[in-house]
Amino acid sequence: MSKFEIAHQRLVAACAARDSHEDPADPSTVQAMQIALHLPKQDPPERSEVLAAAARAVVATCLDDRAGEDGAFAAALAQWYGHRIRKIARRARNKAWRDVQLLPGVTVDDRARAFAPSAVGEVDPLISKLQIGHTDLAMDEPGTPLADAPIIYVDRSLAMTAGKAAAQVGHGSMMLAAAMSEEEAAAWAAEDFPLSVREVDAEVFRTACAQEDAVVIIDAGFTEIAPDSATVCALRRPIA
Repeated sequence: MSKFEIAHQRLVAACAARDSHEDPADPSTVQAMQIALHLPKQDPPERSEVLAAAARAVVATCLDDRAGEDGAFAAALAQWYGHRIRKIARRARNKAWRDVQLLPGVTVDDRARAFAPSAVGEVDPLISKLQIGHTDLAMDEPGTPLADAPIIYVDRSLAMTAGKAAAQVGHGSMMLAAAMSEEEAAAWAAEDFPLSVREVDAEVFRTACAQEDAVVIIDAGFTEIAPDSATVCALRRPIA
């Protein structure tokens, strides 16, 4: 069995089980995947570009060859899979962005890097010094999404910051990969996980969520939005 097959099986099993052993009152049990967003002051990127990179980085981390081995990278993912699937997005720029490239994870398009998860109290100092706030970017209108690739719709009416939205689309991409067959996921991975992210109004979002193969993410409501809000919807292809 290939490393990819093992990584995918582990992801599928984790997403199906969702039996959390986390005690929110005990910080030592709270696990999270950190995501660094590259947001330089000069010539900042488009919001949709950053969100797509974050989504791709998360799923690429979950299905990296290291996730199909028995080393520290896979162990970190396994520990995270056994808890609530939390993600924390942070702003990085200049030397701080370059420094975090040394830590285990996956970078996409020089825009986002997802790291091997850890307990929130054990985050590497290179990551922990990155600001969690100030990750917002203005909404943009990126145009027609990729026609023959997955898409993640975001409910624009929730008015999430870019950091919050990045965490949510990352959840959507990994859950979509878990919903795929191994062959389908491998074909997606072979193309470096192309996808589009589109922030849409509530009516379009409801239409997307109603699709038969929709993967809808319901947020626990720890930050920014109300508990049990549907935040993103991942589909294998855009709706007509």
